[in-house]
Amino acid sequence: MPAPRTAYDAVLHAARDVTKLGCALDAEMLGTALLGSVYSVAEEDRAEAVRDFVGRFLTTTTDPDSAAAATIREVFATLVPDAEGAALVGHDTQAPSWVTQLGRVRPTGCWAYGDIYGDQTSYLVTFAYDDTTAGGPEHAVVALVDHNIGITKDVFVATSAGTLLTQVRQICASDELTWFRSEDPGRLRDEVGRHLLVTDELGDLPADGSLSTDRALATARLALLPAVTTPPLAEPAGPTGGDLLRDFLTSPEATRFELPTGPATSPDVASMDFCMSLVFDHAASLPGADPLRWSPAVAGLFLLDWVHRRAVLDLDDAAMMPRVARAWSAYTSRRRALPAAAVEEVETAMEELVPEFARLYTTGERRSPATAAVAQLISEGVDPNDSAAIDAWLEANRED
Repeated sequence: MPAPRTAYDAVLHAARDVTKLGCALDAEMLGTALLGSVYSVAEEDRAEAVRDFVGRFLTTTTDPDSAAAATIREVFATLVPDAEGAALVGHDTQAPSWVTQLGRVRPTGCWAYGDIYGDQTSYLVTFAYDDTTAGGPEHAVVALVDHNIGITKDVFVATSAGTLLTQVRQICASDELTWFRSEDPGRLRDEVGRHLLVTDELGDLPADGSLSTDRALATARLALLPAVTTPPLAEPAGPTGGDLLRDFLTSPEATRFELPTGPATSPDVASMDFCMSLVFDHAASLPGADPLRWSPAVAGLFLLDWVHRRAVLDLDDAAMMPRVARAWSAYTSRRRALPAAAVEEVETAMEELVPEFARLYTTGERRSPATAAVAQLISEGVDPNDSAAIDAWLEANRED
C-alpha cells in the first residue's frame, strides 16, 4: 500500500476501521487519539492548531468516498465543534447508526480530590449517553491541576466511571493525606479550563499521562458543564508577609531551631532576614502566592532549584538557610493544622532536602549564568551594586 500523501490521508488510513467499532464512545476515543497527534506536535497554541487541522480536514473531505471517511468527519465535528465547517457536518447514510449518539451525553456527577498540602487537585466528572447501547457506558473525565506550576498537568477519559469513582473514594478514605468532595460544576470547568490554557502554550508538554491523546474528548465533555455564573466566595484576608514574619519570629518553632534574635545589624540576624525574604519571594512566584502553602514538593522546588537560580548566598546565608527552612516548615505545618502523618512526611523530606541543598550550594551546578556572575564578583571582593567597581573589574578581566 502506498504511503499516505498528506496528513489527512494518514488520518483516513488510521480511521479506516472506525465503522467496525461498537459504539459512539469507542469512536470518540479513536478520534481524540488521532487529534492528540496534532496537539502534541504543535509548536504554539496547541488548541488552535487542533481547530485549524479539523477545519482543514473537514474542507478536504467534503465529499467522503467511504463510510469510514463519513464517520470520522462526524467524530471530529463532535469533538471540535468550534472548528470551521463543523456545524455544517450532518449525518451521512454511510455511517453506522451509532453516530447519532456522538456527543449526546449529560454530566451525572462532579467531584474533586487532592493532597492536603494543596500541591495538586484532580477533578472528576462522570457522563452518561442518552442511549447507553449505541452511545456507550457511563464514563469519566479526570483532569489533574498542578498548583505549583499552574497548569492542567494531565487529562484522561476512563471508560468505566463507576469503577474509577469507587477506587478514588476508597483511596481518599484510607489516606489521611488526601481529601475528597463534591464539586460545583461551574467552578470545576473554570479551574480546569484556565489552567489548560497555560498548558496549551507550553513548549514541552508533561511527559507522562494522556494529556495529548484524551484532550479533545475531555474538553468537549467539560464544555457541557455550566459556565461560572457567580464570583467565587471571598476568602477571609490572610496575614500579610509582615504579620507572618513577626508571628514566625516569636513562634515556638523559631525558638526550637534557635533562630537568632537581636539587632538587625547582627550578621546572623541579617542572614536570617535574607533567607526569610527568599522564602516569601519564592511563595510570590507560585500560583496563589501563599507563603503558608509549604509541602515536600514546594520545599524541594525552593531548596533544590529556585534559590540557586535566583539568589546569591554567602557562606553565612548558606549556613542559616537550613535552620530557617526547617523552622518555617514546622511553623507552616502547625499553622495549617496538618495531621501527624503529614507533619512527619514534611520533616522527613526536609532531612533529605537539606544535605542536597548544601551539595548544590557547594557545586554551584544549579546557578543561572547571572547568579554565577554575581557570585564571582562577590568572591573577588567586588560590590555588585557599585557600577564603577563592576566596570573596573570588567576592564581588568577583558580579553585582548
